[in-house]
Amino acid sequence: MTAWDITPSGVKSVLSLVELAADDLGKDFKGYGEHLKDAALSAGTISGPYCGNAPVGPVNVALANFASDAESQIRFVAARIKKTMEGTVDAVTAYVEGDVAMAAHAQQEAAKAPTPRELKAVGEKADHRGGE
Repeated sequence: MTAWDITPSGVKSVLSLVELAADDLGKDFKGYGEHLKDAALSAGTISGPYCGNAPVGPVNVALANFASDAESQIRFVAARIKKTMEGTVDAVTAYVEGDVAMAAHAQQEAAKAPTPRELKAVGEKADHRGGE
């Protein structure tokens, strides 16, 4: 890699879009859980004022098991999104701080008095033969 090509404002813009998408995804996951719960409560059972409380049926148990298994995967996706966004912010911050540090170092070096070697080089005739 010969150079970095990072625009902090561009990264911020993309992260804003990712944050909006993550918020929407969180709302979808919440709705998904509520709908799954509703389906589990009423799947494959008969209940009503004359039947009493709905018994727990095999579909209810299967949906509950599915929800339990899917919850860890959903949590993983949420954690991955958060970790990726934080890592991106950390990387861009280091990039910007590195630029500032390199610029400060270059300014410090330029402000120093010339070394004896640099002074001598100014007085010498340049060799135009490619260093032969």
